Amino acid sequence: MPNEQGMSKRQLLREKRRREQQRNRLLSIGAIVLGALVVFIVMILPNLMPVDITESTSFERPNAEFNAAGDSDAPIKITEYSDYQCPYCGRFVEQTEEQLVQTYVASGQVYFIFRSLGLFIGPESQAAAEAAYCAGDENKYWQYHDMLFANNTGENVGDYTTRKLQAFAEALSLDMTAFNSCLDSGKYAERVTQDGVDGMEAGINATPSFVLSYTVNGEMKTRIIKGAQAFGAFQTEIEAALAEIAAAQ
Repeated sequence: MPNEQGMSKRQLLREKRRREQQRNRLLSIGAIVLGALVVFIVMILPNLMPVDITESTSFERPNAEFNAAGDSDAPIKITEYSDYQCPYCGRFVEQTEEQLVQTYVASGQVYFIFRSLGLFIGPESQAAAEAAYCAGDENKYWQYHDMLFANNTGENVGDYTTRKLQAFAEALSLDMTAFNSCLDSGKYAERVTQDGVDGMEAGINATPSFVLSYTVNGEMKTRIIKGAQAFGAFQTEIEAALAEIAAAQ
C-alpha cells in the first residue's frame, strides 16, 4: 500500500539506498579532496615556496681538491670526522679552521681532509654529506661545506631537505641538472657510509674529532684531538709531531 507520499515500501527502501549511496560517494570525494589537500600542503607547497638561505663566508683552502686541502705530500695529515648537523663542528669551522688552514695547511705542513660520520646524528647528516660530495664534482666542495654549516639550526629539524640542498646548490651557481642527478642517484651514498665506518674503526665516537697522522722512521703514528678545540690545542699537537719528525731526520 502506498504511504503518505504515494510510495510503496519497496520504493522507500530503494530511495533510502540511493540516498545512502549518494552520501557515501560525497564522503569519499570529500576524503579524496582532503587527502590531496594535505599532500599538497605537506609535500608540494614547501617545494614551491622560496627557501631562506644564510650566505656563508667561505674562505679559500689552498690546493683544494674535492674534500681535501693542502699538499698531499705534507709531513702531517689531519682527517676531520664531522657531522653537518653537529653544533660543535660548526663552532670549529667558525672559530678555528681558518687559522689552522692559514698557519699549517697553506705552509705545506699539514694536509687536511674532511669526512663525515654518515648517519651519526640522523638521515639529514647523510644527505648533507652526499650533497657536498656532489658539489665537489664541480670543484665547489668547500664552498658547499661552508654553506651547510652556515644554514644549520639544529639536529633533524629540516635544514637539509632535498629542496634546501638544491637551494644551496643554486646559490653557488652549480649545474643543477648534474647536481640533481648526482643527489637523486645516490652517487656518493656508499662513500659517505664508508666515511662513517672508517671513522668508527679509527676510534671516533664523537664529533668533531681529528686524526692527526705522520710517519717517523717508517712507523705511522697517530694522535686524536677530540672536540671543537681552540687553535692552540692543534698548534701544540702539530708542533710536537713536527719536532718528532725533525728529530728523527
